[in-house]
Parts: sequence; structure tokens; C-alpha cells
Amino acid sequence: MTTANASRYPAEYSNSVPLLCGQSLSWLKQQRTNALLQFSEQGFPALHEEEWRYTNVSAIEKKLFSPKVNKTTGFVDVEWLKSYQLEDAWSVVLVDGHFSAELSSLEGLPNDVLVKGMADALEEIPEVLERFINQAVSVDEHSFIAFNTAWFTDGLFVHLSNKQVLERPIQVLHIATQQDVLSATRTVIILDKLTEASIIETYVGYDNAYLSSAVTEVFVGKNADLTLYKMQCESEKAYHFGGVYVKQDCHARFRHHNFAFGALLARSDIHTDLDHASECELNGLYLGVKRQHIDNHTRINHTKSHGISRELYKGVLDGRARGVFQGRVIVAKDAQKTDSQMNNRNLLLSNEAEADSKPQLEIYADDVKCGHGVTVGQLDEKSIFYLQSRCVDEETARNILTFAFANEMVDKVRIKVLHEMILDQALLRFPQEGVNKEWL
Repeated sequence: MTTANASRYPAEYSNSVPLLCGQSLSWLKQQRTNALLQFSEQGFPALHEEEWRYTNVSAIEKKLFSPKVNKTTGFVDVEWLKSYQLEDAWSVVLVDGHFSAELSSLEGLPNDVLVKGMADALEEIPEVLERFINQAVSVDEHSFIAFNTAWFTDGLFVHLSNKQVLERPIQVLHIATQQDVLSATRTVIILDKLTEASIIETYVGYDNAYLSSAVTEVFVGKNADLTLYKMQCESEKAYHFGGVYVKQDCHARFRHHNFAFGALLARSDIHTDLDHASECELNGLYLGVKRQHIDNHTRINHTKSHGISRELYKGVLDGRARGVFQGRVIVAKDAQKTDSQMNNRNLLLSNEAEADSKPQLEIYADDVKCGHGVTVGQLDEKSIFYLQSRCVDEETARNILTFAFANEMVDKVRIKVLHEMILDQALLRFPQEGVNKEWL
């Protein structure tokens, strides 16, 4: 246990039980009991743990965030909500960790696509959920997983049947509206063979201090194709832990675009296991200002032969912000002919900003092509001078180069309305003078 305060959560757990879903299911109650016991013994992750050495979460222990009763629209400014809802997308809204049917919009969803709140799914199809919850990730991974397993109040279940191709994306909008709320959700996404979909996870909140804890388990079937986007724009007083854990079948394709802009302290995990000839692409952009701390942890596990993975994460840090990237690629003994590349690039805009990067390659096969690269630096003075020689003032030159650096990641987003929203969020966080949005 990292501090005595961590024990406050298990001590208060009985008050949360009435708000938790699936309490009538013996298998889920057992999972929650085991997870609570593990969290009680370990507390939140500590700095002495190798994969948390750069991120101190003790501030979370100084507060007691707790689940709240589902108040849905009574606490949501509908006009504010609309500013984050994407046009031409099915919309799922979760408020303070609870699915809101009244704020969601799923009309026209194909019959072969099932989208339900996790609480409803546990009531209606518990035998399906039993086969998938805690199968893409174990509570042994780290104590935040145990914490989420014990405390999640609701979430989402998505299932695409064989050969279903979604022409529109599904947006999952997580909203935190209350002070000191614990918004804990569990999402399960299943794509059967030969399916294709795009899903967008969006995290926003009112100007409060709260804790978002979201675990998403993903199962991509044979020859299926999933693109998953995450845009995290939490309150600057908030704390965020979000984990995406993926199991890919043979010839499955998975792409993840991770945009981390908000929260005082944020940690994102993206882990995926690749089967034979499956492909994975991980892209990320994190923008830190003031005293923000943004941690990204990725793990690509090549378990079988002929897998392909590409990873590019970029960070832009200003003020006293700190960015962390820990990327790990594992190539098993049987994963011959693996082709993997990982890169992390960081741009520091102030002398007090800090970037920590730890790429790792663990290769146990002998016929592979793998590599990684890391850069941490400031803007190129020669490039600034070049723009000045073209009658651009120094401040504008710096702004143009900063946005050009970040915009490479934004341009990878192929959904136009999402691309525009991400670009707007990026422009909010850095000086815009001399930068024309249409150029980016």
C-alpha cells in the first residue's frame, strides 16, 4: 500500500456496491471480490514499480473519489454536449460512469450490430460477458485494473456479427459532471470475422476535480478491421486512467489513434496481442501545458509469425508539463518474419518542460525486422531562420513549426468531422497567432 489514504477506498467500498452493475451474477461478484482484495493489498501503483517509475499517482490517494447516482440529463448541459457530438455518427453517452439511453442516439444501427450499456448487457446476456470480461487484460496487470474491475458502475458492450461493415462510426462519449466523482466504466468490443468498424472514445468533463477510470477490452476476429480513436479532453483539474487491451486473431487489422490533451494527470495504456499475419498501427499525440503530466504506455506483443506493427507517438510540451512515453515491443520465439517499427518524438517549448522516453524491444525470434527511434529537442533554429528570411516574424515562425510537428498526427485521422474537432482542441492549447487553420 503506497499510503494510508489508499485504504480509504476499500473501507468505503460497501457504499459503492448499490451503484455497481451485475451484482446478481456470482461470477462477476467473485471477480470484483478478488479485484478488491488485490487492490486492498497493493494500493495504487507506486514509483518503485518499473512501469510507473515516471508517474506519481499519490495525488489521487489524497482525495476520495466515489461513484455517484445516475442523474443523466439533470446534470448535463445539452448544448455543451452537442459541441462534442459528431455529425453522421451513432452516439453513445455515458454520464458519470452510467449509460444514458436518453442522451444516446442509435437509430438506424444495423440488426447485426449490438450496442448496449454494460449494465443492460449483464442483465440480458450475462453468459456472453462472462467469456470476455477480464480476458483481454488481467487484474494482475497492475492495480488500476483491479480498481476498475471492483468499482465499474456501467460501460458499453459492442458486438459486430460476421461480415458486418459499418459505414458510420460509433462515438462513445464519456462525460464527468460532478465534483469528486469516480467515473468508472468497462467496455467490451467484439468484432467477428470479416467485420469492419470505426469507434471513437471521447472523454470530456465539467471544470471539476474527478477521476475517470475506463478499461476497454477489444477482440478483433479473423480478417476483421477495427480503427479505434481516443480523444481525451478532460478538465484541467481531473485525473484520468484509460486502458485499451486488444486480442487480435489471425490476419486481423487494428489501428489506434490516441490524442491526449486534457487532465492534470493522465495515463493511457494501449496493449495488443497479435496472432499470425495480423497488423497493428498505434499513433499518438500528447500536448502538455502548465503543470500537466501525460503518460502513455504501449505494448505490442507479437505472438505468431508474419505480424506487422507500426508505432509513432509525438509529444509537444510547454510550461512545466511532463510527458512520458513507454513503448514495448515483444517478439516471441514463434513470431518469425515479424516486421515492427516504433518511434517517439518530443518537442519541448520551454526550458522547464520535460520528456521521458523509454522504448523497449524484446526479441526472442531470429528472423525479424525491428527497430525503434527517439528524439527529444526544441524547435530547429535553422528552420526558424529560414521562415524569418521569408518575412515571417519569429513568434509566428515558431507557431507554424509547432503546429506542423503536431499536425502530422492529426492528418492521420480520416473522419473529417473528428479531424476538425481534434484540430480545434489542439489549437486551443497553443498560441494561434500567425497560424491559419486552413493551412493545417
